[in-house]
Amino acid sequence: MRKTHLYLLALAIAALALAAIGYKWQVLKFPLQPASEVEVWTLQARVAFQPARGPNTVTLQVPDRTPGWSVIDERFIARDYSRLEEARDGGREVQWARRRAVGPQTLYYRATVVRADDLRPEDLALEPEIEPPPPLEEPYATAAQTVLDQVREGSAGIVTYARALIARFNDRPTDDAALLSELFSDDESRARFLSQLLAIRQIPSRVIHGMRLDGVDGTVPQMQTWLLVHDGTGWVTIDPRTGATGWPRDLFLWSARNAPLLTIGGEPRPGGIEFTVSRNLADAMAVAEQRLEVANANLVRYSLLSLPLQSQQVYQVLLMVPLGAFIMLLLRNIVGVKTFGTFMPVLVALAFRETGLVAGIVLFVVVVGAGLLVRFYLERLRLLLVPRLTAILIMVVLLMAALSILTNRLGIEVGLSVALFPMVILAMTIERMSVAWDERGAGTAIKEGVGTLVVAALAYVVMSWPPLEHIVFVFPEVLLVLFALTLVLGRYSGYRLSELVRFRALAREPDPIVPPPQPPAAQQPGDAARG
Repeated sequence: MRKTHLYLLALAIAALALAAIGYKWQVLKFPLQPASEVEVWTLQARVAFQPARGPNTVTLQVPDRTPGWSVIDERFIARDYSRLEEARDGGREVQWARRRAVGPQTLYYRATVVRADDLRPEDLALEPEIEPPPPLEEPYATAAQTVLDQVREGSAGIVTYARALIARFNDRPTDDAALLSELFSDDESRARFLSQLLAIRQIPSRVIHGMRLDGVDGTVPQMQTWLLVHDGTGWVTIDPRTGATGWPRDLFLWSARNAPLLTIGGEPRPGGIEFTVSRNLADAMAVAEQRLEVANANLVRYSLLSLPLQSQQVYQVLLMVPLGAFIMLLLRNIVGVKTFGTFMPVLVALAFRETGLVAGIVLFVVVVGAGLLVRFYLERLRLLLVPRLTAILIMVVLLMAALSILTNRLGIEVGLSVALFPMVILAMTIERMSVAWDERGAGTAIKEGVGTLVVAALAYVVMSWPPLEHIVFVFPEVLLVLFALTLVLGRYSGYRLSELVRFRALAREPDPIVPPPQPPAAQQPGDAARG
């Protein structure tokens, strides 16, 4: 296979993995830090009323599409009431019903929300419909026409027309605007009257309800209204109090329906609802998981997050093994460190996770050193390979048991973890080290043993780093990046760093070769006579 094909394959795998990581980080909001926290807001609507005789019906508008925010949890608290949810144009409503109710009644709706990046009001998918406004009586009808005509002369488009109309009722209103101001008494009635004036000029508009959450914590927020005006291409958000355009970043949309927020027994009750907001910090990973369950539950069901907690803890360790193997690949193929076996250092590093680095190295040296002495003695008995390995394994177990008893008597708790060492790995290490001792000398055996400990120690440091453990578990696509790098390094056949140091003398410029002095030529017999 050509190198070009290999490099393109590795590049494609790495690009797909990085794209998946970026999507989970930026879109699904999975945190990069293991102990990171995010702000969450708990919004509560409290409905209190005195029931009427006979059946009682309560209809409350609740959040549906919330640009810039995600609802990760919601609760409906209404004892002995039936609940019916229904999605309507621009929102969603819940209807509580009860045949008989006695005494003051209290119903609750609670939602937990977090910030999101999709701050796009156009995703509300609202139709630009125009509802016929109710007819105005005189002299209000004449005043409305006068104001609309004056605004038309000072505007250049639909948005500027709407802003100019709002300005007529704000600072220093004219006589006509002051007369029309008598028709509304609060924030909501003002916004609805402005929407009716725009409908007279055939401009689609809609009144929406929302609250601003920045700086609101443990207080009673004010439910406010905004105007959505359609300019022919999309919806434009306008503040009816100031005329400012644009969707505020901290605006939480409660309802975009042209309907009262609360209706009891078919009659609007704007004063029967009370809102409270509290802000807290929550685990970013738990919040991301809840947000993902709301958006697409299948992404959670077919991921590691759906496994039982015990299985997740196992995979948190198993997913770190490829990182240890990659560290071993770099140290062996690039640096040139010699070890016993290919993956034995990684398994030793896993054992270090239970004992700690320093204690693990000490226990490794003690057990392997004692096992070598036993191995050299068994060599005199001329045993076959399998019986010899079985005998070494038995001695390793006895040595670990003895060390555990000794450290327990000395009050050293770390010695109790020696039993968690992989016994077979230690037995094979002792066997390989003794064979290398016999075939290639003590120096080679000790060098490979030290190399095994060095690789295991570095792999342990990498595999036990909590931020990296979190990233690999939450973003297992990182292993595909390692896979791509492994494919690239698999074709490397150049010098290792240790070989460059070993043969550094050959890289020096050779000394210039000086020809040896030539002996004088022998004098011929005729030369003296000629001289």
